[in-house]
Amino acid sequence: MDSAYRTMLPRIRAQIGEKARLGMAVLKWVSHSRRPLQVDEICHAIAIRIGLNDLDNDDIPSISTLLDCCQGLVTVDQSTSTVRLIHFTLKEHLCTHAELFDRAHSTMAETCLTYLNFQRIKDLPAGPPPDPRDTPFLECSSLYWGTRHPHAKGALRSRGNPRAPASYHLRSPHICLIPLGVGHREVSYLPSPWR
Repeated sequence: MDSAYRTMLPRIRAQIGEKARLGMAVLKWVSHSRRPLQVDEICHAIAIRIGLNDLDNDDIPSISTLLDCCQGLVTVDQSTSTVRLIHFTLKEHLCTHAELFDRAHSTMAETCLTYLNFQRIKDLPAGPPPDPRDTPFLECSSLYWGTRHPHAKGALRSRGNPRAPASYHLRSPHICLIPLGVGHREVSYLPSPWR
């Protein structure tokens, strides 16, 4: 199987235009996520551009486009509406070859934080959770951004601010700091719902 994957991955990377980026991004997210991603979650995760202030709905790819870009290595489990790799050995292959993805966990954490810092997300009320159809990546990004890598906190903090990533203001009631083990002394800069 390993040799088959070594043959398929260069084909995915050799695709024209955005197809190569989309295919490799899907493989990264599906292979490195803490839990299976819903179809809408993966589509939104792939559309997020680190450093931008909002998500352009025109940039959200369809699931059929993403599956085509992965050339048969990714499928949708129809019973759960989650995206998965075609075989567990593919996950093993992708996770043991770190060179395939540049800083996979750090990039995924930055993507989650970028999403959480979109104005439309920060403007959501702190009360009951919003309709998941309106914010399909909210649960995943808020709960798992800090678990993307054992050193995610240090890697993201290395950007400047010792208390939070310099490019992220973490002023949203939807950001969960628990996965990082952030102590109560460190959350004093958060808005009142977190105090």
